[in-house]
Amino acid sequence: MSDTVFHLQDVLLSLKGNAGPVDILRGISLNVESGESVALTGPSGSGKSSLLMVMGGLEQATGGTVHALGQDLTAMNEDALARFRQGRMGIVFQSFHLIPTMTALENVATPLELAGVQDAFERAREALDIVGLGHRTGHYPAQMSGGEQQRVALARACAPRPAILLADEPTGNLDSANGAAIMDLLFSLRDQYGATLVLVTHDPVLAERCDRSIALADGKIA
Repeated sequence: MSDTVFHLQDVLLSLKGNAGPVDILRGISLNVESGESVALTGPSGSGKSSLLMVMGGLEQATGGTVHALGQDLTAMNEDALARFRQGRMGIVFQSFHLIPTMTALENVATPLELAGVQDAFERAREALDIVGLGHRTGHYPAQMSGGEQQRVALARACAPRPAILLADEPTGNLDSANGAAIMDLLFSLRDQYGATLVLVTHDPVLAERCDRSIALADGKIA
């Protein structure tokens, strides 16, 4: 399993609903290899975002096993999962999740500081330069367009030079031109850092850019 970045075996996810437990993932097994780009596709409610969250250790599987970079995520508590993600995983969401009281530079540098990176601000500046926002380092999220905010989020995800990039509908809140630019940037960053990319998308054009597509339906691989 040396080149296998993700190994999922019979993964189940049930969440509590008003009328009892709801089965979100129902026996997912898959491998993702080092450097691969994989699109998770399927209709709304099919479980693709939940699967991405389980792969990132942001949601705990209720059954089966999830291995990432050889580590068993299902055996870790929340603190251990947070430590595991630091520097290893970059995550980009549909809504940008920037801290509104921090500048672009601070939004990118703070996670690096928390991870103990000595040159956090220098590396953050370099990441913002790469995404074309070197001139916006002192601006706050409210002073930036949606496309610019998503570029900051990309810079934050990629600044630790992670082995894994996870993206959940990263263009969902953007117009088509900004969305296309963000996806070009995401694939460029993936290539630059040699990261493994797992991407949730409704867009068939975007899915075709990936090495492989995995279609989900009703919590299973279709």
